[in-house]
Amino acid sequence: MNEKKLNELTDQELLEKKKKSKSGKIINAALIGAFIGIAVYSSVKNGFGFFTLFPLFFAGLLGVQYTRRDQALEQELESRNLK
Repeated sequence: MNEKKLNELTDQELLEKKKKSKSGKIINAALIGAFIGIAVYSSVKNGFGFFTLFPLFFAGLLGVQYTRRDQALEQELESRNLK
């Protein structure tokens, strides 16, 4: 199922998407924390190397991707005065 663009959603759908994004923030934070924990454990156990940078790369990628999505949603809500 293709997800609609934000500007194609109704006001009610946007508000529901905002509610769902709150639980998404918690899941995203847990994943980023797990990746950082894996990187710290790997650097303590094996020293600095590939398995230290690999999880940090994915943690950064998750953070940037989620921030962009969240900003786009906030901009659309603000443009419709739904905040």
